[in-house]
Amino acid sequence: MAIELGKLGIWRHYSGVDAQFAAEAEKLGYGTIWLGASPGGDLAYVDDLLAATDHLVIATGIVNIWQDEPADIARAYERIVAKYPDRFLLGVGAGHPEASKEYKKPYTALVDYLDGLDAAGVPVAGRALAALGPKVIELARDRTAGAHPYLTTPEHTRGAREILGAGKLLAPEQKVVLGTDAAEARAIGRNTVKFYLGLSNYVANLRKLGFTDEDVEGEGSDRLVDALALHGDADTIATGLRAHLEAGADHVNIQVLNEDPWPAYSEVAAALR
Repeated sequence: MAIELGKLGIWRHYSGVDAQFAAEAEKLGYGTIWLGASPGGDLAYVDDLLAATDHLVIATGIVNIWQDEPADIARAYERIVAKYPDRFLLGVGAGHPEASKEYKKPYTALVDYLDGLDAAGVPVAGRALAALGPKVIELARDRTAGAHPYLTTPEHTRGAREILGAGKLLAPEQKVVLGTDAAEARAIGRNTVKFYLGLSNYVANLRKLGFTDEDVEGEGSDRLVDALALHGDADTIATGLRAHLEAGADHVNIQVLNEDPWPAYSEVAAALR
């Protein structure tokens, strides 16, 4: 992989990442910030984040294929990498059916979008694909630098690595809550996890991972929430993140759910060193 993401990154809604945030994350040792919630357009804010840091990588997690044409995204990509080579990874994906009225045949749409990126000159090594199911993971393997799974477990990571094989990027997202009060931490985790239980593609993937109908009903079982939103002290969270790395991930990006994320960013990074 030409782009070095490091072992640990941060996944955060793009509206919550500015130049100061990026600089502080780099100081703590994070290798990459993933800009979540479908950042798109000309990606102008990426330049500011890279300008404020020395070696941090910025990745999109993800640019939604229903939102921007590949030629437009390719122009933004070329602008960024011309100024900051090997520090930007273009993550793309189809999102979920409930997000777009135009959501039709997502696999075919992904192939068409990658064709468009090819035609516009975006290199395979410069892009990654949001991937949950085997077919899309195979597409990530064949047409991009690798896969960026979201809302998964180390078991999914292990299966994804088997499909990707060696040498392809595997960068799962993992939600975390720093806190030793289990009931309080689980409540914070559930407040985020429950949203995804209304989205068919995530629920289908969770069932494939062995979670039952009871696990995915309502706001989610304790078992489900504990798996999808790791909680505990920094050492406990670090152990859960290492499980992804041991299962074959190259890089894990954490989504901190605490209201003030900085204690978690600091302590988890230190515990994982």
